[in-house]
Amino acid sequence: MQGRGQNTEMCEIRSPYKRLSSAHGMSGEIRGKRFCTKKVRIMHSCVLYRGVTVAPRDAILWQTHPMTEWQFDQETAISRNGDGRWTTHLHPAWNIGDNPNGGYAAAATLRALASLAERPDPITVTTHYLRPGLAEQTGSIDTTLVKPGRRAVNVTGTLTQDGKERLRVMAAFADLAAADPSRHELSLPPTSLPAPEQCRDRKTLAQGVKLPLTSRLDIRIHPELAEPGEAGRAEVSGWVRFADGRPPDALALTLFADAFPPSLFGLLGSVGWVPTLELTVHVRRRPAPGWIAARFRTRDLSNGLMVEDGELWDETGALVARSRQLALLLAG
Repeated sequence: MQGRGQNTEMCEIRSPYKRLSSAHGMSGEIRGKRFCTKKVRIMHSCVLYRGVTVAPRDAILWQTHPMTEWQFDQETAISRNGDGRWTTHLHPAWNIGDNPNGGYAAAATLRALASLAERPDPITVTTHYLRPGLAEQTGSIDTTLVKPGRRAVNVTGTLTQDGKERLRVMAAFADLAAADPSRHELSLPPTSLPAPEQCRDRKTLAQGVKLPLTSRLDIRIHPELAEPGEAGRAEVSGWVRFADGRPPDALALTLFADAFPPSLFGLLGSVGWVPTLELTVHVRRRPAPGWIAARFRTRDLSNGLMVEDGELWDETGALVARSRQLALLLAG
């Protein structure tokens, strides 16, 4: 920290890309992407840090979002509300039945954790779901820096709504762009899939529950695994992408890992809502633009609890994420 200046009218942000100002609704450019001011709150002080004038950590200077206004980014937006605290609002378009999809419910908390960690990519994320999230309600996010590091930063966060903790996340963030390609590698080859246009749209499948989620995600299911109980095995595979064309990134992979029908669907038939108790996602690489291929299999079901393993690949065939979740098979 190099100094502090008082300014009750406006605070200026200087970046190495282009100078921005918080003065009432201007637009600017960061790393070649156009941004516009969504909301401005005039600050009483600014902090000069590493040669850049920034707002104090305990208040909002502005909220920015891409001019393209991707739905996922708008509907997982966060606002700083104190040191390590944020607010968000869960949108009902990401629901499975009456409850927000688990991957979506955790996304805003991951945004807050990325800001705290000052690293762009969640490389490991474990989310414990304590209660269903509440659509159309504001939530508060509390974050804690557990351990900073050169390669990875460990953080935790919680989402609370209506006075009750809904989920708790433990994550590590890094910069996958800084990976060393000369190191030894082992990987999994992509699963064999028909082209997306030859697969079944998830919104057309009978699954025993309403799926507002399919207004936000384009999910295609392998035709041999699409009908309830006909596959003869606990497996589902297919393709996923954002319905509005937003490119995938590391944060999106944590959502896509929880976007497909339960793999037990192909063995047991329509199983309705299968609530996740715990989901771990390991992001292996940043995905290339385009569709994400995925395969999920359950090989462990006991006492109403299923363990499902997943793999995700981008359009180049690169393995981009792996997942494992413990979920509850409700009686019915």
